[in-house]
Amino acid sequence: MGDTIAAVLVDEYSIYRVLGMMFVGAVIYSFEIPNYFAWIDRRTVDFSGVKKMLVKTGLAIAYFNPFWIFRHIFFIKLFSGNFAQINASLFVIALYSFAVNIPISFVANYIIQNKIKLNWRFMASAVFSGLMAIYYAFSETLFQ
Repeated sequence: MGDTIAAVLVDEYSIYRVLGMMFVGAVIYSFEIPNYFAWIDRRTVDFSGVKKMLVKTGLAIAYFNPFWIFRHIFFIKLFSGNFAQINASLFVIALYSFAVNIPISFVANYIIQNKIKLNWRFMASAVFSGLMAIYYAFSETLFQ
């Protein structure tokens, strides 16, 4: 939904983009993200207190890194039929996008990883990611 809202806001709505991003969300993201969050829990089981909170938050931020953002923008361009726009400049946009959103991402991922139970984290992350999808769509305009 976030990407669809973003597409409408930047006047790039396409049914192919909607269907493609729904497919990516259902097949890739819905598999990757819950498994990664479960891995974070397993990886941090021996930590406690502030260290555990910071490591969990840091690992979540590390997952949604510039390569992840690049891949997301790549899928948007692919499903929008904008093949000529798929180039290295998308990675530069992803780098800037990642760097600028670190403060917001830190707070959101801290809450998701440390205050929300594992079985609800994917849903919480999906809501946050929907909001971030809007930001990523604007990132291309902001950081070109």
